[in-house]
Amino acid sequence: MNKTPPAFHIMAKPIGPLCNLDCTYCFYLEKENLYPRGNDFRMSDEVLESFVRQKIENHQVPKVSFAWQGGEPTLLGVDFFRKVVKLQNKYANGKEIENSFQTNGVLINDEWCSFFKENNFLIGLSIDGPEEIHNVYRLTKSGKGSFKKVMEGLKLLKKHQVDFNTLTCVQKDNAYKPLEVYNFLKEAGSGFMQFIPIVERVAFDASGNDLTLVLPDYPAESQVTGWSVEPEQYGEFLIAIFDEWVKKDVGQQFVQIFDIALEAWFGMEPSLCVFRRTCGEAMAIEHNGDLYSCDHYVYPENKLGNLMESPLEALITSEKQIKFGKDKLDKLPKYCRECDVRFVCNGECPKHRFIKTPDGEEGLNYLCAGYKKFFRHIDPYMRFMANELHYQRPPANVMTWAKEKDKGFPSLKVGSNDPCPCGSGKKFKKCCGKTR
Repeated sequence: MNKTPPAFHIMAKPIGPLCNLDCTYCFYLEKENLYPRGNDFRMSDEVLESFVRQKIENHQVPKVSFAWQGGEPTLLGVDFFRKVVKLQNKYANGKEIENSFQTNGVLINDEWCSFFKENNFLIGLSIDGPEEIHNVYRLTKSGKGSFKKVMEGLKLLKKHQVDFNTLTCVQKDNAYKPLEVYNFLKEAGSGFMQFIPIVERVAFDASGNDLTLVLPDYPAESQVTGWSVEPEQYGEFLIAIFDEWVKKDVGQQFVQIFDIALEAWFGMEPSLCVFRRTCGEAMAIEHNGDLYSCDHYVYPENKLGNLMESPLEALITSEKQIKFGKDKLDKLPKYCRECDVRFVCNGECPKHRFIKTPDGEEGLNYLCAGYKKFFRHIDPYMRFMANELHYQRPPANVMTWAKEKDKGFPSLKVGSNDPCPCGSGKKFKKCCGKTR
């Protein structure tokens, strides 16, 4: 038997794919088709207790993190999560327990906020930007925009001083409005932002299990959905926000992909699964105890088993899951292995690897062009911040440096043929000196 990792992540779906919204781009709503009609998709007390107990018991670190998502977990009601906390306390055995909770915000009220605050839940609030942007795709079941209700939920979170961050899906529409999105989120009070690219492919003909969104190695005809973000535009979106952030907001606003990039430039392996060399330690559990390799791989072929039938330890250390995790590295194309930004990208999520490299090899990430553009753009700034960290100085010093860089470092006595102060390795006249 393979060794259990000291810590692992399982995204819990206690209400399965059920949601009170009907977001156009949601990849999870159709997972309802994997289960028999009439299924109520509510995690039973037996499954919940087994999951909580086994997750805590199999962690070999002092802190155990639970992540609750859906669908929409608020559909279960506050009492369900009071039960969660009670079970966590029962099985904690001296370990610290923390909870994160991803929600569309529509059902948040004072009762929810009091519970979140009392139990130190970190809330992830899904919001795509200001009203005219958010309401393009994030719709109610009746086709109406959800923005106003989400903002009411956000106000309540702030009123009760609940810790929250925002998750913004970057799709074909808002990708062209990066600063509108970023400035809106800042003004709304989001101190920590996640920007998640929406990339889905749809089969021309539904598969046998009635799922129309397909895996990267789907052999039949398919096409990228109309709402998916365009590769280079995703890079431009990130660059525009980075350029604003690096001159004004370092140390004040935290953007997940910027933090992950700094880890890589500082010599660490990125902590976010999509940018790690291998994966397989971030799984998903459905309402009935079914465990899948990843929440983006909830397909019959990626089901590991059910924790009510097999021990959780056996499922997460199974040969099937070990291979799933190693395949990320083993199937990386030669084009990626030789790439100058591989140390931070590592081919990103295997879910997006469905195009060919310039020399015809399978397995290139659909977003490759965007990531290359973004990571190459931020390179000098990241090198500067990593150097500041190395000497135990604040990375926020980059804000002053970035402004000087834009002017061509006029205060520095540097000759045209001297190495550029940005650390690129180029001569000054071939790099930042061009701006003089």
